[in-house]
Amino acid sequence: MNSMTEYLKHKILKETLIDKQVYVGLFTTGGEVNKASYKRMPINFTTPVNGQIVNSASVFFPDAQEVWGDIAKIGLFDAQVGGNLLFVDTAQEVKTVGIANQYHIPPNYMIVGLM
Repeated sequence: MNSMTEYLKHKILKETLIDKQVYVGLFTTGGEVNKASYKRMPINFTTPVNGQIVNSASVFFPDAQEVWGDIAKIGLFDAQVGGNLLFVDTAQEVKTVGIANQYHIPPNYMIVGLM
């Protein structure tokens, strides 16, 4: 068998990303951003619907004090530092973060779904 029921999808999403605090991280083509002013930010999600969830509020990263580069991927971690990468996907559009720029994820932009 290879098809999850809606019940199981919702249960996994809830137990993995809703019931526990998770953090969103940014990636360039060289891996996760590794700059002094960068840190992963907490993110909260809505109740699962049709096997997917979306972020319930805006996520604002700190103002970049140095060039972070081209953000090509976004990931979800189970810890603010270290921890495990849970989900990762290509950003909808690549955004260059330079000095004094701030990366922002608007509400309902981060969609996590299980097939």
